[in-house]
Amino acid sequence: MGSEGPRAVTINVTGFKKFHGVSENPTETIVRNLKGFVDRKGLPPGLTLGSCTVLETAGEGAVPALLKVLESGIPPVNSSSREQVVWVHLGVNSGALRFAIEQQAVNEATFRCADEMGWQPQKIPIVAEDGEISRRRESSCSTESILKFLKKNGYNVGLSYDAGRFVCNYVYYHSLRFAEERGHKSLFVHVPLFARINEETQMNFATCLLEAIAASC
Repeated sequence: MGSEGPRAVTINVTGFKKFHGVSENPTETIVRNLKGFVDRKGLPPGLTLGSCTVLETAGEGAVPALLKVLESGIPPVNSSSREQVVWVHLGVNSGALRFAIEQQAVNEATFRCADEMGWQPQKIPIVAEDGEISRRRESSCSTESILKFLKKNGYNVGLSYDAGRFVCNYVYYHSLRFAEERGHKSLFVHVPLFARINEETQMNFATCLLEAIAASC
């Protein structure tokens, strides 16, 4: 009793490829380089960086690939029952000056422009069986604790209750729904362009985010 130690936490991370108006998505760079960066810096005991995946910036047409990625994060049957699986989705807000932790997603797809597969829905539910487009799903992560950890480490970051109605919100809604069904956790974080906050700072932020999430689990 009392000797089990901290809960093992595995965090899987996704980013996005380019899309209309953003020819170079910083989250693609962050996610592609994160494993090597973390290997050099190291992570606290009990924290493992799992998969790092770059997704197409698309909604309906990319759902099968997204679900396949999410399914890949399910621990094997013989793994520790105490292991907490967390999905972290990074997306870019090209107008932002700081990082934003998204608290929730809404069951509404209203794309301001077509996604990378040419789909541009207007006011339709992301998951029809969930009912109205006003349906919301909230992250079960301790966002206040995560925010406090990141601010203590000097990052300009805040909480947000609106992830938009484009692909970021679309992916987040599916991920939150999947996480609830599987006992996982899911969190979406918006980052600025590298022109606003440079690549090195954003790489360090992503690593600090992993530590903040693990500390809050």
